[in-house]
Amino acid sequence: MGKTLSEKILSQKSGSDARAGDIVVAQVDLAFVQDGTGPLALRQLAESGIEGVADPKQVAFFLDHASPSPNRELSQDHALLRHFALKNGVQLWDIGEGVCHQLVVESYASPGEVIVGADSHTVTAGALAAFATGMGSTDVAIAIALGRTWLRVPESFRVVLRGKFKKGVYAKDLILHLIGKLGADGATYKALEFCGRGVTGMGMSERFTIANMAVEAGAKVGLFPADETTRAYLESRGRGERFRLLRPDPDANYEETIEVDLEGLEPTVSMPHAVDNIVLAKELKGEKVEQVFIGTCTNGRLEDLAVAARILKGKRRHPSVRLLVAPASRGVLMEAMAAGYVKDLLEAGAAILPPGCGPCVGIHQGVLGDGERCLSTANRNFRGRMGNPEGFIYLGSPATAAATAIAGEIIDPREMM
Repeated sequence: MGKTLSEKILSQKSGSDARAGDIVVAQVDLAFVQDGTGPLALRQLAESGIEGVADPKQVAFFLDHASPSPNRELSQDHALLRHFALKNGVQLWDIGEGVCHQLVVESYASPGEVIVGADSHTVTAGALAAFATGMGSTDVAIAIALGRTWLRVPESFRVVLRGKFKKGVYAKDLILHLIGKLGADGATYKALEFCGRGVTGMGMSERFTIANMAVEAGAKVGLFPADETTRAYLESRGRGERFRLLRPDPDANYEETIEVDLEGLEPTVSMPHAVDNIVLAKELKGEKVEQVFIGTCTNGRLEDLAVAARILKGKRRHPSVRLLVAPASRGVLMEAMAAGYVKDLLEAGAAILPPGCGPCVGIHQGVLGDGERCLSTANRNFRGRMGNPEGFIYLGSPATAAATAIAGEIIDPREMM
């Protein structure tokens, strides 16, 4: 019997014949924390009596959630992480560098690796055929100290993508559709493995968006095969030598197969207060919003800003709408500036925020007022997610967000394309 992508990667990293349901101890290629989860991880290390790290080159700290810090307490947490990184030679990405998940795919992740992060959207790197998954701060602390971790090999769902997106439809619409179909817990501790001709036609940015939100259906990991698109991306990032072809075996055993026709999809929106609470964007026409947020680890890449800029170019945001844009990394911001996208966004009335998580987690920057509604390109719309339990968050693609910013109400972006 052949193996799924998860079984292949975890077999290699554990030195065993790993199959779904097995418990393995796997070598970790990268363990990371961010400023929300990192301080707890370091305190857990101190309490355990473990000093130092297994390999500083395989550990990274990111200051992205409160970037820059909005208060004294968070500044102290930042200082703790900076001090530990300096003392132990750990790689530190300070404020303004970007969101941890974007920086991981830009600078670290490669096919066949095991990556663990103290953040649930670590799954983003699965787009590069890495077994990337989020863990609690204590588990990641142990991975930092020992360079390995234990995992239960997940059963896998095969998601077969057919056809191509129609104009105005994007990867965000696909993953929202899939989460609506599966439910928020429909793939709990499963691996979602994407395949089919629809995958072949997708760029890396689209794959990152899809893998990023696999966890919103409960998945342990969202995996794409490593193909020529993967190779080209790694070469563009200066680590082409780390590419290797990686795909599941033809006779791999899947618990379930799901087929999606990309040509049949339409712009989709997730309504408050659950990601699987989906509806077509056109059905929400007339639903007014006070804020639009474009960015995050889900949709803050150059391609996302390009889509938004094309729609907003030569237009203005609605006077009753605040338009916030946070590039996912410093590199994305610089490329967007060079391409003229930042100019187009600014002229449309957008406020450009520092690269980082921004309003997504509700710590600072863009906290909603009571009763206010926001159309966001983020991955979660739970009550209180953006800092106010009395706010309402809708999720959509960068195209839907840009069109909504102009209209002042949620609309199908194809109306402006």
